[in-house]
Amino acid sequence: MTKLLLLGDEAIAQGALDAGLSGAYGYPGTPSTEIVEYVQRAEEAGKRNVHRTWSANEKTAMEEALGMSYAGKRVIVTMKHVGLNVAADPYMNSALTGANGGIIVAVADDPSMHSSQNEQDSRYYAKFALLPALEPSNQQEAYEMPFLAYELSEKYHLPVMMRITTRLAHSRAGVIRKESITENSIQKPENPDQFMLLPAFARKKYNHLLSIQEDLMKESENSPFNKYTDGKDKSLGIIACGLAYNYVMENYAGISPHPILKICQYPLPRKQIEKIVSECDRILVVEEGMPLVEEMLKGFLENPKIIGRLDGTLPRAGELNPKIVRKALNLPELESMPQPETVTGRPPALCVGCPHADSYKALNEAMKEFGKCHVFSDIGCYTLGYLPPYKAIDTCVDMGASISMAIGAADAGWFPAVAAIGDSTFGHSGITPLLDAVLCKANIVVIILDNDITAMTGMQYSQVNGRIEQICMGIGVEKEHIRVINPLSRHHEENVKVFKEEIAYNGVSVVIPRRPCIHVYGKKKRI
Repeated sequence: MTKLLLLGDEAIAQGALDAGLSGAYGYPGTPSTEIVEYVQRAEEAGKRNVHRTWSANEKTAMEEALGMSYAGKRVIVTMKHVGLNVAADPYMNSALTGANGGIIVAVADDPSMHSSQNEQDSRYYAKFALLPALEPSNQQEAYEMPFLAYELSEKYHLPVMMRITTRLAHSRAGVIRKESITENSIQKPENPDQFMLLPAFARKKYNHLLSIQEDLMKESENSPFNKYTDGKDKSLGIIACGLAYNYVMENYAGISPHPILKICQYPLPRKQIEKIVSECDRILVVEEGMPLVEEMLKGFLENPKIIGRLDGTLPRAGELNPKIVRKALNLPELESMPQPETVTGRPPALCVGCPHADSYKALNEAMKEFGKCHVFSDIGCYTLGYLPPYKAIDTCVDMGASISMAIGAADAGWFPAVAAIGDSTFGHSGITPLLDAVLCKANIVVIILDNDITAMTGMQYSQVNGRIEQICMGIGVEKEHIRVINPLSRHHEENVKVFKEEIAYNGVSVVIPRRPCIHVYGKKKRI
């Protein structure tokens, strides 16, 4: 294969392209910017029509990437370390939704703050989210890792972080290319509930995430990027992570006299760590950024003096209570109080007279010919539209993700791509992805369910109240494709017609079903 002289950022981009990339999303931030810029300039990306425009911010970029993954395509989302703070909401929740098509979250950290307002180590986010992470030690690994990252992502249905630092991002080296892989075809998630984070689903997904941690550790132990090299002088053992491995080897002219464990894939390879710690007198941990591995090592190995959630003394998932803690304290179990008869639990439901009910009935009829997996939704009362009898929506990830995911799915060729979002959530996190939609002329329908209040959290006033049409026009949505409907049963046929017309339109449409929340209406009548 050909050999190229590439920045670390460019190596990641070329690796992703050769590994079957269909879309690159991101927000510019040094030292990550060149990843998306490389894809934008790449001739092959143009020929394949790989999506490669900037997003309004890192949060919408992450959500748009989730949307493309939802449609089965391989995608990369890029940002710098402080950008991951902006994207933290969808990133953390993506650990539970998981991936359909492979997702790489490429994050560039900036130790010493060459062009940043703080120092931050993104590996903590991966550890916090319980997601796998890769950290290349050179440009060749930066190129090869996307191949493995997409395999891991699709094998375990999880996003995979690629973490680099400034020196690797902005230094050049020769990179040998591999044979390229064909892009994924469009395919629905096998589990239609995969991207729906209702609490009942999220609890199961979290327990599943915990259950595969041992498998992810085995992947690290068998990773071609993690390597244990023995040495004669065992007075010192060295654990070197990512680019820091190169710093060590430069000092030893390529041959270390001490045992050295190179770590470029996380979670940490436990067996290899136990081996080097047991064989050496002292351990030097060399890692770029914060002392994540060092902190973990000091409490990482088996120690019978320390018990808690890691060894199963306390449950790893769920909330503690006095009974659970009492058992961990080895105190005798208290005699249980007799349990009184209780009313059978009932699932939550839309209130009788809720305007969203009529909106969903009209939407369901308009969407009947397309089947499931086309309506991306959001967080609010209207999330209950997932439940019977409506079954009108298919996803719920975080505030604002409905529009972003619809954009990503549309970029993948998904049709129709419909977003359902409440008026208050639109003001909170929906305006920025709508900016992206208008800029890239996304073929999506955005339904802004306007019930005149922030109903879910106690009837607070919404900042967009009375201004939704003006906001949409100001962003650039065409006036004739901003449609206001009255969600009442007597207008059902008319509302179905509006939905069908806007679904048929090739561009950005906004439909606003407007009717006050039944409780707001009741209060106004009493005043």
